[in-house]
Amino acid sequence: MRQLIYALKKKDIKITEMLNGGVFLRERWEKSFANHMTRNEKEAIYLYDNDGCCGYLWHLFSYEKKDCLKSEVAEQAFNNEQKNECYVFYQHTNDAIEIEGAYELKATDLKNEFDVYVVDKDFSWTYVNTHETGWIGPFFCKKEK
Repeated sequence: MRQLIYALKKKDIKITEMLNGGVFLRERWEKSFANHMTRNEKEAIYLYDNDGCCGYLWHLFSYEKKDCLKSEVAEQAFNNEQKNECYVFYQHTNDAIEIEGAYELKATDLKNEFDVYVVDKDFSWTYVNTHETGWIGPFFCKKEK
């Protein structure tokens, strides 16, 4: 995350670190994007970390349980999204940042970040760069209005 913060600050993007923000943001992400699934359905796609299988929220997209854009199309959609205030957080750490003036935040800024999630403040869209990017992901999803 330090490398990302440094790169964003060079772009004059305002960053606020959120102490242990990852827990809250992962829970809110799940409620916002996976609320149509039951607990058993979520467990079946390894959304949670249990039984030695690392859970990933982005399995929602890789298992095609929610419509999304993938790969280069996802990157383009993210780059074209009107971003102002958003959050960046990770799957397996509690590192999180709040970004103000994120207009210049691009997919290339996240190319060295893995299992990273970006959402706007209203959780109306998300961009995910996975550790499998190039094979699975990245993903971009906008909630239906």
